[in-house]
Amino acid sequence: TGAQDSKGKIGTRDYNPKQMAIREKVFNTIISCFKRHGAETIDTPVFELKETLTGKYGEDSKLIYDLKDQGGELLSLRYDLTVPFARYLAMNKITNIKRYHIAKVYRRDNPAMTRGRYREFYQCDFDIAGQYDAMIPDAECLKIVYEILHELDLGDFRIKVNDRRILDGMFAVCGVPDDKFRTICSTVDKLDKMSWEDVKKEMVNEKGLSEQAADQIGEYVSMQGGMDLAEHLLQDQKMSQSKQACAGLSDIKLLFSYLQLFQVTDKVVFDLSLARGLDYYTGVIYEAVLTQAGVASVTTEAQNGAPGSTEESVSVGSVAGGGRYDGLVGMFDPKGRKVPCVGVSIGIERIFSIMEQKAEVSAEKVRTTEVQVMVASAQKNLLEERLKLTAELWNAGIKAEVMYKKNPKLLSQLQHCEESGIPLVAILGEQELKDGVVKLRVVATREEVSHTVDIHTAPHLRTI
Repeated sequence: TGAQDSKGKIGTRDYNPKQMAIREKVFNTIISCFKRHGAETIDTPVFELKETLTGKYGEDSKLIYDLKDQGGELLSLRYDLTVPFARYLAMNKITNIKRYHIAKVYRRDNPAMTRGRYREFYQCDFDIAGQYDAMIPDAECLKIVYEILHELDLGDFRIKVNDRRILDGMFAVCGVPDDKFRTICSTVDKLDKMSWEDVKKEMVNEKGLSEQAADQIGEYVSMQGGMDLAEHLLQDQKMSQSKQACAGLSDIKLLFSYLQLFQVTDKVVFDLSLARGLDYYTGVIYEAVLTQAGVASVTTEAQNGAPGSTEESVSVGSVAGGGRYDGLVGMFDPKGRKVPCVGVSIGIERIFSIMEQKAEVSAEKVRTTEVQVMVASAQKNLLEERLKLTAELWNAGIKAEVMYKKNPKLLSQLQHCEESGIPLVAILGEQELKDGVVKLRVVATREEVSHTVDIHTAPHLRTI
């Protein structure tokens, strides 16, 4: 679905009630996980000063949505929730906070509706800011991703982990010039979509890297494993020459020891090809991908002799990503004071798409309202009684509905219940009113019970 303008698709979407019901369910799952981990929430404006966003996103900066200049103020729509968060911390001199933020962000991208790529979409972020001991908050972020994907039940998933310092160290020892680190990094980041041959071509032909350096990178980026791979690389003749890489590898080992305690290592893999495009990451980076189980490929072990590699599954797209960005807050602080941060963003749009597809396939009807009881009548001229009882139910905190007609047919009232999944009908009739009772009918089974009508019966209806 896409809202349209005169030129056709503009890269936005409308949500119908069914989609909203699914969306709400996903949000509730995610928010309850964030709250379980002790996060508070904040909000920031939908637009920022243009200079706040400039220079934070590397090659993606061209996708920032600029607003028209009205009298000298250059403003842009927010591109993500991380940069505004860093600005908020610096402005308010906050040195530690654990927060989540769910809001819409804007990217002047080429929309691809079918792939769930929009110009306006939700982001769903959790971040821990503050000076803490290494890898403890980082491990909790991965635990959160694990919990959310497990609870949403989207199918099998893998969480890939790497470290910016390992990548930079690897580039250095493979002979990549300093000024090419970032641009080569964004090419490596395409490995999940392109073959190694194509990635190598881009490095050599477009970015001017030597064939030899590219081949050496190729050897490393095919490696996957766990704590044992980190140990293996610490002994590696080339890698061990880089101080940066060694620091990253030691942290990966520490991270895996905490992930074992959090019982999530069955889904986490240390993957040297993971690069994540954004410029602001400084340490650990990670990405969760849904996998189609059962698609066996050559084991990575056979390719490169890295110990402890597992059989690979085919990836069907990233559903969460994040990492450590210790320098971002300092960019906004006049004195350059840094606040270490680590965070994760849940790819909510992709999750919506999957949940929507699942709802389509399953015969289960998605309820778009939460009405518990319909107040109906079997005879004419009972509008006042119906409205009175409905008001009593509302006042007692019960979700109730009444048909906006003086004399609706009982059948049409019952049909409405069937269609919108209302479980109970309270039926009023003249005889019932004389006897001071209401007939309660369970829509699904057509069982009926009579209840004495009294304001005090209203709370009692809740238990039925």
